[in-house]
Amino acid sequence: MTKTFSDLSLDENALHAALWRMQLLDADQSVTVEMLTGGVSSNVLKVIVGDKALCLKQALPKLKVAKDWTAPIDRVFSEIDWMQTVATIVPNAVPKILGIDKATGSFAMEFLAPEDYANWKAQLLRGEVDSSIAAQLGSTLGQIHAHTARNPQLAEKFATDANFYALRLEPYLVETARNHPALHTPLHAVIDTTAHTKLALVHGDISPKNILIGPRGPVILDAECAWYGDPAFDLAFCLNHLLLKALHVTGKGTACLAAYSAMSAAYLDAVDWEPVADFERRCSALLPCLMLARVDGKSPAEYLNDAERLTVRQTASALIEQAPPQLATIRELWGRKIHS
Repeated sequence: MTKTFSDLSLDENALHAALWRMQLLDADQSVTVEMLTGGVSSNVLKVIVGDKALCLKQALPKLKVAKDWTAPIDRVFSEIDWMQTVATIVPNAVPKILGIDKATGSFAMEFLAPEDYANWKAQLLRGEVDSSIAAQLGSTLGQIHAHTARNPQLAEKFATDANFYALRLEPYLVETARNHPALHTPLHAVIDTTAHTKLALVHGDISPKNILIGPRGPVILDAECAWYGDPAFDLAFCLNHLLLKALHVTGKGTACLAAYSAMSAAYLDAVDWEPVADFERRCSALLPCLMLARVDGKSPAEYLNDAERLTVRQTASALIEQAPPQLATIRELWGRKIHS
């Protein structure tokens, strides 16, 4: 990779050169580019070469958030490796990679048209809550973690601790601990446990915004946080979003909590690499920490209003101190809170 970052969304010549190196562009073909939205950490471009569309992704050195947040660009190669690994386990759960350009830290993948692949976050915010989708995703995650568990080769390949710290632990949990000194001890205990648990291949950003609902089930995008570590992080990260949507989406609290239960059950059915109780204890400890992080970390949930943020702050703080060992207990307590 070159030392100087070439932003492909701004440099047409660099974009054409990258496509040429990936053997996706002929000399006589036209190129049109459209910036796609939704993420903060990468350029995501819809590129039409001739009459064919593809999606091109390039990691950014500084993320597009209000607070200062930088991360190594080479995380894009961990994302590629995660997608290629998962394609051997659940092929329909990831887009096909079409080309890789190390010079610009970018890669091309198949373009999944929005008329065929709906964004799960958009569906949930519209109040379209389908527990079967949550169950499918839970099952898929469980398969990925089960097939990659206790694998020394993958552990070595995805020893991306520095990237995971820069992209997840520091901006989410360490930043939250800075903003909540009274919770410093339990938050840092969770940070330490998460950082030192090495069990399976972790995606690191299982958020509804990164899930497309396609004809053959959920498709997972944006694996640039990929890391060999604690699989509890992936489940807790996604369940957190379902809890936040239960609070925010009018009239859909019960449906979102049902989706939470469906995802939890489908995932826990796949846990065979450790005692389920051990996994669930770590996941339940992580979950309220991540809830609080979406209010007081570096990447707050943009859709929550002031009253909702206060509810999350108060309830998550109490859950961090209580440390319930089971996901169903968190669901029950959260349900009481949002329906009171």
